[in-house]
Amino acid sequence: MENVAYDALRMSLKFLGLDQEHYGSRQWNPLGPIVKPGDRVLIKPNWIREGHAVRADEWEQVITHPSIIRGILDYVYIALHGQGQVVIADGPQTDSDYDEILRRTSVMHLISLFQEKGLSVSVLDLRREHWVQKGGITCARHVLQGDPLGHTTVDLHAASEFQEYSLSGRFYGADYDARETVRYHSQGRHCYVLCRTALEADVIINLPKMKTHKKTGITLSLKNMVGVNGHRNCLPHYTVGTPAQGGDEFPDDRRGSRVQSAGIAGLKRCLTVAGGRGGPFIRSILRLGRVAFGDTSRVIRSGNWYGNDTLWRAVLDLNKVLFYFDGSGKERPWPRRYLTIVDGIVAGEGDGPSSPSKKAAGVILAGLNPVAVDTVCATIMGFDFESIPLLDRSWHIARYPLVQFKPDDVVCQSNVVQWCGPLTHLKNASHLGFRPHFGWVGHIERDSLHGTVKQVVNR
Repeated sequence: MENVAYDALRMSLKFLGLDQEHYGSRQWNPLGPIVKPGDRVLIKPNWIREGHAVRADEWEQVITHPSIIRGILDYVYIALHGQGQVVIADGPQTDSDYDEILRRTSVMHLISLFQEKGLSVSVLDLRREHWVQKGGITCARHVLQGDPLGHTTVDLHAASEFQEYSLSGRFYGADYDARETVRYHSQGRHCYVLCRTALEADVIINLPKMKTHKKTGITLSLKNMVGVNGHRNCLPHYTVGTPAQGGDEFPDDRRGSRVQSAGIAGLKRCLTVAGGRGGPFIRSILRLGRVAFGDTSRVIRSGNWYGNDTLWRAVLDLNKVLFYFDGSGKERPWPRRYLTIVDGIVAGEGDGPSSPSKKAAGVILAGLNPVAVDTVCATIMGFDFESIPLLDRSWHIARYPLVQFKPDDVVCQSNVVQWCGPLTHLKNASHLGFRPHFGWVGHIERDSLHGTVKQVVNR
């Protein structure tokens, strides 16, 4: 039976020119230049949650498809020659069902299959806690093992993307206690806590899902590495308040936005003091708030818009740490080897990353640099990468740069003729017409910005 996903993965590696002389033979070892015998290999899928946040039975547009994991394990197995270790790891949302993720992706079956072949491979939940939530309120927290190797804190100081940040610095992270997030990012400190399993890996194979994102516009290779963040609340997600108040929580300064911001901040302070107790009362208030101000799935709040000037900075900072630092927190003497393969078989558009609609894109993209891959990916999705801060700024990092070349140097190889050539050509070629999150509509689409015509292409 034809395995379309496996064939597409193999072709993407072929287009990268990996071990080209042996392609088509039993000796072909495409990951040989990247994975060496004895290496510690981290495979990082996108396992944000077990499925769609609203339609629980849907999952293929939300998380990395297992066919991609299976295919890459085959090639890692060949490259390691029986020596080395492989860890499949991610830190899903704290309220996700990890066991259901494993069941839906059949990962434990894959692990057993490759262990029988002699490959040292395991799966790891990198979370420190699992939260039980009801109505958006955390009512219980269960301690998890997390990364058995522990965590490493790195302070980027002036090399942080927040160094030239102009907003108020009233950050909100992943938890109710905003004071904790500010402690990681204040008085010249910009600290990130990463799992040592990631920092001590010789090779990282990043397997993101192709999706839109409410806070960063898109989530691809760069954003996917947030899953190796070892402490959720050290990562600023948005800045509290309206633009006039020095925030990016809301897109305007209307009275309703100010009232909401103050009310949300007050509720979260109460939950911080109460340790998450008082859930029924808080949920009742939230229900009243949704009636008065609208549901988040239809109304822009919490930094879910194109003006979010916070999260993209944290994402780039985290990738700097991943590229340049080791498990002891010291700068690496040489670059870490890296491969990213974007799963766009069944992609996600609209209300991503956890509630996207299905988009049958039918594509796989691969490359050795996440900035280049994400830029090409966004372009064929139908977006202008220069209008997405996460991508635009990733090309202009001075200290700890994530890319050593320019956008004009990027050349794409594809079985789609329109997508072959330099990035300047792709910017005017046909695209897939992805629908962005509603907070980004009209601000990143190539059609609306440049008047180009979307075309349907055969892949």
